[in-house]
Amino acid sequence: MTTSQATDPKPTAIQFGAGNIGRGFIGALLAHSGYRVVFADINEAVISALRDQGRYTVQVLDVERRSEEVTGVTGILSNGPEIVPAVAQASLITTAVGPNVLKIIAPTLARGIEERERAGAGDLNIIACENMVGASSFLKEQVESHLSEEGRRYADEHVGFPNSSVDRIVPPFSSENPLDVGVEAFYEWIVERPAFKGPVPDIEGMKLTDNLVAYVQRKLFTLNNGHAIAAYLGVRRGLDTIEASMNDPEIAAEVRAAMEQSGAALVRRYGFDPAEHAAYIDKIMGRFRNPHIRDEVLRVGREPLRKLGAADRIVGPARMAAEYGLPTDALQRGAAAALRYDNPADPQAAQLQTLIRERGIEAAVTEATGLEAGSDLHRGIVEAYRALGD
Repeated sequence: MTTSQATDPKPTAIQFGAGNIGRGFIGALLAHSGYRVVFADINEAVISALRDQGRYTVQVLDVERRSEEVTGVTGILSNGPEIVPAVAQASLITTAVGPNVLKIIAPTLARGIEERERAGAGDLNIIACENMVGASSFLKEQVESHLSEEGRRYADEHVGFPNSSVDRIVPPFSSENPLDVGVEAFYEWIVERPAFKGPVPDIEGMKLTDNLVAYVQRKLFTLNNGHAIAAYLGVRRGLDTIEASMNDPEIAAEVRAAMEQSGAALVRRYGFDPAEHAAYIDKIMGRFRNPHIRDEVLRVGREPLRKLGAADRIVGPARMAAEYGLPTDALQRGAAAALRYDNPADPQAAQLQTLIRERGIEAAVTEATGLEAGSDLHRGIVEAYRALGD
């Protein structure tokens, strides 16, 4: 711990991931809520800049642009010697690293928790803010696998892993200061209240719920669903941004149809008010058309194998709708567009296209989506894929 840390009266939050989402969304909210935010990342240039400057600007890209200053921040390397002691002393830990990186940071968190246990430190909450259902629970499993028996007992009593749902478009952003970041005005951060250990922190913009699953799936099956389908269809039209895709009437109609089909399933499953959910879809359509957000389709469409997963944003709502006997044709076309996503620069896209070439589309659909060959959804996706052509 540095002298400044020892004398700083603010509670310390460690934000794993100092990218655009970490700085422009979660880290900014924590700083505005009175935390001293320590960003942890492997990007040495970003960490060095955070240490040197201790501040950055968030540009809110709305009809009327405005800026927010974020101060009182610093950075440490997530693979350096400072990170374990920092975890041991933190008041709160959040992540925005991407689902695939959670297992990579788990051993570090485990070492920090065991050092925390030896020091007799109090409660700690770790919130994984990722586009993944049950991200914090997954992180908990990964961390526990690296803990000793004594460490697991301590963690069970003192370390909470509340799941959360996060929603904010944070596109690539250019500025003279590489730390500055652009974000849309809308955001939503919903966290499950019962999973906290000790007092629930008072964080600006964090909403608490006792039924997080409903909100996680609402976001994943609506916002993320439409976002991905807009990207895959935009690539096929040679368009470069989500805004350009949504200004194409045919793509916009397909995106709305897919979100309405997923919405019908969500209303049946969780009892959302149909009118309120329709308004939620309208708001998302407007967000996708924000002219100040340059959200590239290749960025949004990356990692198609993950996004085609059985519980993820396209096949997940299709399976839910099918359970209730509801229409799924637009969702099937969305899955087909994802299967047609050919981007050699994206390892998962290249892997998917190799799978299709070597094993055929039927086997590829089964492997990518987990759907049983010959099922109605499987057959519909295969037919939609063939209908798209090359």
